Amino acid sequence: MYNIQNLETDSAQLDWATIIEVGAILLDENFKELERFSARCRIPQDRVPSATALCINRSNVDLITKGNLSHYQMIDQIEKKFRKWAPATFLGFNNCLFDDEVTRREFFKSLRKPYLMNTEGNSRHDALTMIKAAFAIDENVLKFELNPKGNKSMKLESLTRLNGFDSKDSHSALVDAVNTVNILGLLKDKQPDLWHEYLKTKSKVVVENMIQQEKMFTINENFFGKNYLFLVSPLHPKTCFHEVYKWGLVVNLSANIEELQKLSYEDLKKEMKKSPRFYKSIKANKSPIILDKSYGLNVDPYKKIGENLLNKRAELMKKNEKFSKDISNILREAAEEKMETSSQVDLEPEESIYTGGFTSTKDQALFSKFHLGGWKEKFALLDKFEDERLITFGHGLIFNEAPEILPKEIHKKIKRRIASRILSTNKEKWWTVSAFYSECDEIRENEDKMFSFKNTDEKLKFLDGINEYVMNLEQKYSDA
Repeated sequence: MYNIQNLETDSAQLDWATIIEVGAILLDENFKELERFSARCRIPQDRVPSATALCINRSNVDLITKGNLSHYQMIDQIEKKFRKWAPATFLGFNNCLFDDEVTRREFFKSLRKPYLMNTEGNSRHDALTMIKAAFAIDENVLKFELNPKGNKSMKLESLTRLNGFDSKDSHSALVDAVNTVNILGLLKDKQPDLWHEYLKTKSKVVVENMIQQEKMFTINENFFGKNYLFLVSPLHPKTCFHEVYKWGLVVNLSANIEELQKLSYEDLKKEMKKSPRFYKSIKANKSPIILDKSYGLNVDPYKKIGENLLNKRAELMKKNEKFSKDISNILREAAEEKMETSSQVDLEPEESIYTGGFTSTKDQALFSKFHLGGWKEKFALLDKFEDERLITFGHGLIFNEAPEILPKEIHKKIKRRIASRILSTNKEKWWTVSAFYSECDEIRENEDKMFSFKNTDEKLKFLDGINEYVMNLEQKYSDA
């Protein structure tokens, strides 16, 4: 089964984005629709939205303040629906880089298991990644238009409109989920044999096995709006994964492997800094496209090089363990140096889903109990959590949903923390009141920023509404 989902958020910042609308469609293996789900919520009162994001998804002041569901209630519905539909393959348009990442963080901050979409029998892939690969193989597989830079537009609205589907309500969650279903269905019909090739990498384990076992295969990458196929060979099986980042490591077989293997360690290090790089990385957990070698063999420069020489180069990669180990060591040293010189500023809890470690089994066992109890029971249960991040998140949930049950000192502490964030006049990682006002003024004064508004008056009315919302938010925390 397939779970095709789309989110609308109040920001494009992964760690700080809030889901305000979700749309999802459950399909069977034949792409026949079985069920739909959509929900929208009020924005929590502890964060400032991006004016641009609200303009894009047309979330006016009424939609962000008068919805039937609170944010906590909507996240609860999303989790329950996705669990009901499991096991399924999750698909969305650019979901591996954005929607899934936001959902993971929202589950994490709501005291839920964040990796539902690729555990418990579920898997995931990315519709945009599949579409880019389809264009690399057949540039006329779908109708398209050129963007201002002269490249194929990969925007969902554009592809939807050009291929004969209704795109007028794009950027609402359920409509974009429908649009994704339509475009993927067209792709499935036009490239039926490739459909399963694309989807075989929905599993991280499958990708890792291919990298470790295959001698050569084809990958797809997109540079500056153009799609390319690359014939690659993994490094030696013992060193074919990055020691720090765990990415798969491959070399482009258009490179002169014979000469590269003769280089000293220092010369190889210099060569690896040159552009274009002869090596590439494959993120196994991001559903990359990995195809049979035949696709790469049929395009230049590999077609000109010839299969015999390419096979020889791939064989050299499999046999020369020292060369692969040198590449691995150079990449490890670079990663360690980067970590040593990176900012040592303490991360906020919202930013720590990957860097702060996994939640303990004990804490995870408390999640279901937390959500079953009333708000007073939820508050009492927080004392049993080990992870301070979860306690912070739990206090935030109660502050937004049932602030009256918080002890005065805790309530005051949370309010001060929120105020220090949203009223900051510095350039912060999250959206502030000050940043919102500047952004809103820029949109108001820029005649080119019309988004989908019919006219200037409509745009100004919209901006006045959300501006008033943020002004009230500022007032609420001004005395914290």
